[in-house]
Amino acid sequence: MDFETVMQALEALGKERTKKIYISNGAREPLFGVATGEMKPIAKKNKHDQPLAEQLYATGNYDAMYFAGVIADPKAMTEADFERWIDGAYFYMLSDFVVAVTLAETDIAQQVADRWIASGEELKMSAGWSCYCWLLGNRKDSEFAASKLAEMLELAKRTIHDAPERAKFAMNQFIYTVAVSYVPLHDLAVETAKAVGPVEVHKDKPKSKFINASDNIQKAIDKGQLGFKRKYVRC
Repeated sequence: MDFETVMQALEALGKERTKKIYISNGAREPLFGVATGEMKPIAKKNKHDQPLAEQLYATGNYDAMYFAGVIADPKAMTEADFERWIDGAYFYMLSDFVVAVTLAETDIAQQVADRWIASGEELKMSAGWSCYCWLLGNRKDSEFAASKLAEMLELAKRTIHDAPERAKFAMNQFIYTVAVSYVPLHDLAVETAKAVGPVEVHKDKPKSKFINASDNIQKAIDKGQLGFKRKYVRC
């Protein structure tokens, strides 16, 4: 399928209700409102197509940008490509669920994610921490340095309460993911989660809320999910 055909197919799948949900989460025009599951038939016709993915991502259309991540060829992308994609990711559903996911399928994932975490920029930080979550939930424990992950847990514990909003969510998820998916540091991650305690988010809204890695870790333990690894990062 070429660019125009894909755009027409995505537009035909758009639903106003889904569009409103995306907008309420930070998406902006242009977008069609396509449920991600509805994209699978189109994805089967394209497989990995990096040139088409680049065309779609450049549109600024949320649905097209998401689909770009589905058909991207991560191995063909350079650090410069990922910097360009993260610069175009204007809200967390792109930074964390398109760019970070795509990055997690590369050999340069950790070095790029490390740089984003240290950037001080909200969505880059969020994407960096999220990338580690995707990595830990998919790759073998032996692919990670326990000492490095321990340092990251300490960084999260020390800075999460003062971190930018979306980074808080991603850092909280990182603590949870280490506890559940990286068995060598399970106990340390559990201790970190308890030390961090509830993290307040949405302070800018009429009613803030609290997220708590400890609660979710315990739920995962109760369900026997310790050591969980997913077969694929992208659907």
